[in-house]
Amino acid sequence: MSARVLVGVKRVIDYAVKIRVKPDRTGVVTDGVKHSMNPFCEIAVEEAVKLKEKKLVKEVVAVSCGPQQVQETIRTALAMGADRGIHVEVSGKDYETLGPLQVSKILAALAKKEQADLIILGKQAIDDDCNQTGQMTAALLDWPQGTFASEVNIEADKLKVVREIDGGLETIKINLPAVVTADLRLNTPRYATLPNIMKAKKKKIANVKPADLGVDVSSRLEVLKVDEPPQRQAGVKVETVHDLVGKLKEAGRI
Repeated sequence: MSARVLVGVKRVIDYAVKIRVKPDRTGVVTDGVKHSMNPFCEIAVEEAVKLKEKKLVKEVVAVSCGPQQVQETIRTALAMGADRGIHVEVSGKDYETLGPLQVSKILAALAKKEQADLIILGKQAIDDDCNQTGQMTAALLDWPQGTFASEVNIEADKLKVVREIDGGLETIKINLPAVVTADLRLNTPRYATLPNIMKAKKKKIANVKPADLGVDVSSRLEVLKVDEPPQRQAGVKVETVHDLVGKLKEAGRI
């Protein structure tokens, strides 16, 4: 099959790092902090590469928006098996306020430019937890969407997607082109081997600006402040149910 897949890869603060809020409460500390690819984006890349290995798609293109540092994230995707990368250059204040709507507009424009048949994204990023980009991208393109995917299969010109929902699993069949968002159980991402890391250095990364795609990345949202979550108070052990009810009444819970 001659399908082309776009995969979004986001650079986020590493999941193992303790998040610290800036003293002025305008955001979180990112300077000198370890970053890595969003874990759900890793799953999306793995699924795209697996489709290529099954010869169901011909090319996997990794896309990331941000400053120069996001090229490291794109290189990771290339080392995992993506064929080439696209770096959409966004920096400074525009990067700080970059949200799902702006990214969705960029992905939709790239999908048209690259004549993509499938877009695979992580269902959400672990920094903002928005879970909006895939849905917005599908809406802008007027494409079908298969969100929270735990299994994906291409059948001719259709896509069979098993979705994780509150009540269990839902199986849908949608037409291509389409947008899919990857859930945790879709696959287990591979580790990039040293030979593939070396090969990735020779793969091409194209640089484009949002203006080249006709996209305005100015945000409509304003962050008023960012606060640390309240510290959890120590628990209290009680001897009887009567004591428990008394404590709950004192705390105004009942």
